[in-house]
Amino acid sequence: MIHPSIRVLSVAIACILPLAGISVSQAQAGEPFEQFPMVITCEYKGLHQAFYFTRLDADGMATYINPSKLAGTISVSGTAKALGESIGGSCLGRTLKELRASGQARDLKP
Repeated sequence: MIHPSIRVLSVAIACILPLAGISVSQAQAGEPFEQFPMVITCEYKGLHQAFYFTRLDADGMATYINPSKLAGTISVSGTAKALGESIGGSCLGRTLKELRASGQARDLKP
């Protein structure tokens, strides 16, 4: 025999899980992945590096990082900036539109 409170809890979970699945799938197809490229490639002193989209802050600032732990930020209407050590390179000071036009911004296509 199942205790009544466990039965109520299991029914509540069964009702919530489909809703959670809907919100997760909508989030995956949502705004951040449409506005920001998944990868931005930059060149600095002859070395080409790939920076991967890692997070989007509430204020609309996207953070990109590479395997060497160099990082930068960019917003939809702003320009690329380095985090930490300002080393220069082909991405700094450029907008998303400019990075896309130069082929440095790469989107994932299904």
